[in-house]
Amino acid sequence: MASTAPTRHEVAVLALPRTMAYEVGLPHQFLGSARDSDGRPLYRVRVASLDGGPVRTSAGYSLLPEHDAAILETAQTVVLPGIYGTSAMTDGTVPDELADLLRRVSATARLVSICTGAFVLAAAGLLDGRPATTHWVHSGAFARLFPQVRLDADVLFVDDGDVLTSAGNAAGIDLLLHLIRRDHGAEVASRVARRSVVAPWRDGGQSQFIERPVPEPGDTGTAATRAWALERLESPLTLADLAAHARMSVRTFTRRFREETGTSAASWLVQQRVSLARHLLETTDTPVERVASDAGFGTPASLRQHLHAAIGVAPLTYRRTYRGSAVHPM
Repeated sequence: MASTAPTRHEVAVLALPRTMAYEVGLPHQFLGSARDSDGRPLYRVRVASLDGGPVRTSAGYSLLPEHDAAILETAQTVVLPGIYGTSAMTDGTVPDELADLLRRVSATARLVSICTGAFVLAAAGLLDGRPATTHWVHSGAFARLFPQVRLDADVLFVDDGDVLTSAGNAAGIDLLLHLIRRDHGAEVASRVARRSVVAPWRDGGQSQFIERPVPEPGDTGTAATRAWALERLESPLTLADLAAHARMSVRTFTRRFREETGTSAASWLVQQRVSLARHLLETTDTPVERVASDAGFGTPASLRQHLHAAIGVAPLTYRRTYRGSAVHPM
């Protein structure tokens, strides 16, 4: 008997006036190129405007989508690319027609925003009381307009289950790869990343990209020490160990590390260890006790604590999710 082809996950990209043209194409580039092991597409990505007519982009030219907003009613994921200006960013409002549409589709679809698309979701009331992010340049305005949203301007993206938000357009790529990982596992996401020649996972948050004074010329950086530490994650590295390797005082090293990475050395070490543990859980059958040791957490209890804090699941649950049968989300 011939095998039945999997049902493709329906994705609708809503291009609003003054949309970021580059971001409109990202879902097609990444979700649209995801394939299963037999080469069959896993997502169908379609672009719509509210009325099916042309949409003026922030780049000064117009897009002509093939669909109107009706496709959002049957979509399983709705993506809102960033916008520039409009009432969502100036006074925190969107037309009632748009707000009603987004509230209605939120009952059946996963909502995803890229960059300033979060302003639209927030203006529609869909981020109230929820964690979210947007581009750090606009985080101050966002916080003033939407104080009821739990804004985290330091992260690349926020996954709050059925509503996901990302920072700038490159962070939109991070979020789309995360969606593929979440839906179909790390192997599929890695294939998509390789095809587009991007990293399948970026550590750290957008705080590393926030404008800050350039370190004084001649200062010794911490990059070599970070590389050294990555080769020794299984060891109980202390701040004093890192500072000694960099030939700095602990105080100087702490300051320079934060200047260069946007985070503390302790937080960075935990991020790297969680990343290594995730890789081992995804790609090997190594027992959890050994994963905990190899990643530098020492005990399974410590690994569970840090993994749960980072992504909300236990090690064995994570392994079953990413090494078991992939299923399409609602």
